[in-house]
Amino acid sequence: MKDTMLTAFNNLIDKLQGWVSAIIENIPNLILAVVVMVTSYFVARYTRTLILKLVEKRVPQQSIAKIIAKISAVVVVVAGLFLALGIMNLSKMLTSLLAGAGVAGLAIGLALQGTLSNTFAGVVISFRKRIQLGNWVETNGYSGEVIDVNLKEFVLKEADNNIVVIPNKMILENPLKNYSLTTRMRVFLECGVGYESDLEEVERLTKEVIANTFNQVESTDDVEFYYTEFGDSSINYLCRFWIDAESMLEKLKAKTKAIIEIKKAYDKAGINIPFPIRTLEFNNKLSFDDAVMENQFSNN
Repeated sequence: MKDTMLTAFNNLIDKLQGWVSAIIENIPNLILAVVVMVTSYFVARYTRTLILKLVEKRVPQQSIAKIIAKISAVVVVVAGLFLALGIMNLSKMLTSLLAGAGVAGLAIGLALQGTLSNTFAGVVISFRKRIQLGNWVETNGYSGEVIDVNLKEFVLKEADNNIVVIPNKMILENPLKNYSLTTRMRVFLECGVGYESDLEEVERLTKEVIANTFNQVESTDDVEFYYTEFGDSSINYLCRFWIDAESMLEKLKAKTKAIIEIKKAYDKAGINIPFPIRTLEFNNKLSFDDAVMENQFSNN
């Protein structure tokens, strides 16, 4: 019994001596690993500040700029951790960490697939120069002013002041029309005049009114005028012209102004904009019996 305890004690001493020897031998590596970790921490802070300044120049959304800066800092810290483990000759632990990180990343990715897709879509949208805050856009059946783009959603304010929230993924996967990319918009105006009207005079007068109403239209040659069809009660036409505008509201105001001025000019020139008219034609004349009519009136 005494020999067994002595043997166990000697084994314990040998183990402790081995650990102490290993620690002493690895003190330089340990110090170097600590230096690497501390250095990576400060480098991560500097990287975060630098990336934040650079991203803010390209991305107007603060939330997205901050998350990109944080991700860059985390990448630097993780790289420092792996380097420190390699210096400590902990290759097995490093392999285990990598395997665990891969499994955890796969599980998190599957669980948050929708959220992550919206997040990455928000980052992509933020870097697109063709989509900026304040732009008037039309997408997914909605149109309005872009008031916010964050990591989850794309926010529009419609002309009637309603707020529309659209997931970023839908913005990235569907067509988007941006009215603010150019400083000019084309106004389409449809109307009809009576069949008795002088069509050449109608065309001349309409072009003249548009040219005199809008400074952007330099002459009547800049106004497009086309008769489109013989309608039920009028001859219909399409008038098109360009204006300086960047939003649908400005376009609607210009169209309203054009309609008012055209109506005034037509009234002054005696040009009729007819209501829908239906003409009834009877092939056989109605016959009236005078005697029957006299009896009916006398009875009344």
